[in-house]
Amino acid sequence: MTLSYPINDRHRIAAPQLDVPARLLLGPGPANVHPRVMAAMSLPTLGHLDPSYLKVMDEIQSLLRYTWQTDNPLTISVSGTGSAAMEATLANSVESGDTVLVGVMGYFGHRLVDMASRYGAKVEKLTKPWGQVFNLDELRQGLETYRPTILALVHAETSTGACQPIDGVSELCREYNCLLLLDTVTSLGGVPVFLDQWGVDLAYSCSQKGLGCPPGLSPFTMSPQAWEKLQNRRSPVANWYLDMNLLNRYWGNERVYHHTASSNLNYGLREALRIVAEEGLENRWQRHYNNAKMLWEGLSEIGLKCHVAEEFRLPTLTTVRVPDGVDSKAIARQLLTEYNIEVGLGLGELAGQVWRIGLMGYNSRKENIVLLLKALQETLYA
Repeated sequence: MTLSYPINDRHRIAAPQLDVPARLLLGPGPANVHPRVMAAMSLPTLGHLDPSYLKVMDEIQSLLRYTWQTDNPLTISVSGTGSAAMEATLANSVESGDTVLVGVMGYFGHRLVDMASRYGAKVEKLTKPWGQVFNLDELRQGLETYRPTILALVHAETSTGACQPIDGVSELCREYNCLLLLDTVTSLGGVPVFLDQWGVDLAYSCSQKGLGCPPGLSPFTMSPQAWEKLQNRRSPVANWYLDMNLLNRYWGNERVYHHTASSNLNYGLREALRIVAEEGLENRWQRHYNNAKMLWEGLSEIGLKCHVAEEFRLPTLTTVRVPDGVDSKAIARQLLTEYNIEVGLGLGELAGQVWRIGLMGYNSRKENIVLLLKALQETLYA
């Protein structure tokens, strides 16, 4: 072979064999991956239309329906992180001129506002202080004032550790003829979620938190009512990659090529969902709550306070108030370097004011709580 141009070797480094530290990931995600999930991901790669892989896709859909407690036909895993499925809910349901009402009680409510505005929506906001939740009267007032096409709420606000009650919300949405969109990124697999009983029309999540997988996939589901709105659009979905008309032809009976999905990531998701089904949702939700309660009591014993009232506190993610005079970044850095424990820092309005501690999926175990509390006590009071 004769080359027309000389090879540029400036970036040809002698990279050593990859060696990364083993961390205990007790932040807002990713969480540590279950060994069974890692083993499943090491199985041979298959093509995205291989009959054996198509069977995996079918099983993922069924197990996601169980985990979300829904019968929605269109229930899939999107190739992309949780933000991809978040965007998919809006890309498929919003047209230019639609009014979207977003309940903003933290960082990810603001992200919904930003995304919806990029699809031409008229975006209105209801706001609460970070760490609080909306009541039905406040939501009714917003629906009455703005008459939106979609009401978007964050069920589990990852930035604050607050869990938004959903009972009764869909009845309000039906009264005002709008769809209900729900972010379940930090609740799916660790907190009770009943999409059909709650009347949720659009929902999304991620793979790396309560489900116990690496990041890279994002569960997505839409109700028949949301599908009907999609079919009656006046304009094409503006995002080709996330267009559910196209993705449904790949995940549905037609099996039409759309993109090269990662078979290995989906093996991992299938195994994680199989673990959820083996444990059973009630047992899994109870485990997360019991371990969170143990953490909350332990934090109190060493003089630390939680940011969210216990009534609305997430079992999967706890925001801990940083004591006066303490550098939150320095403590987090010390936990990482001296104890190999990762905790999250505050986002947005809570930057510097809280640490975010995740007990999600495989990581929601008593021994992890004991290790963390001991490390926190030694780090803060040494």
